[in-house]
Amino acid sequence: MAAISSFRPTSLAAARVHKRWPSHPFSTSCSTAGQTSGEPKPLMQNHLVLYTKPGCCLCEGLKEKLQVALFLTGPNSLCSVNLQIRDISGNPEWERLYQYEIPVLARVLPDGTEETLPRLSPRLGVELIQKKIAAALEN
Repeated sequence: MAAISSFRPTSLAAARVHKRWPSHPFSTSCSTAGQTSGEPKPLMQNHLVLYTKPGCCLCEGLKEKLQVALFLTGPNSLCSVNLQIRDISGNPEWERLYQYEIPVLARVLPDGTEETLPRLSPRLGVELIQKKIAAALEN
């Protein structure tokens, strides 16, 4: 059985954002402010999967930045993103596919298949990560 871990922020900035997280830590919700009709508009839910393993410092860094990026507002808002974190050590197939590549971020397509997104440099800031993911989800 594959392990899916929850995230606990380690930096002070991430800890501040963590206090505002909804009850499900891997999905976000958008405000309906500015809508003219009484009915909220349905949002298309985007799904991302982050493949990691315990003890991977690159994985921990990206995981933390992704959690913060999901809650930033602005033109590249990721308010419709659901992030699932998968531990490859709990699944032989994932370990075979990703053992030398983690962290791996993948987008779940409407047909259920996954498309691996381009690797994000560990030096990127949260805002740039948000912008790159928003651009990848538009395609």
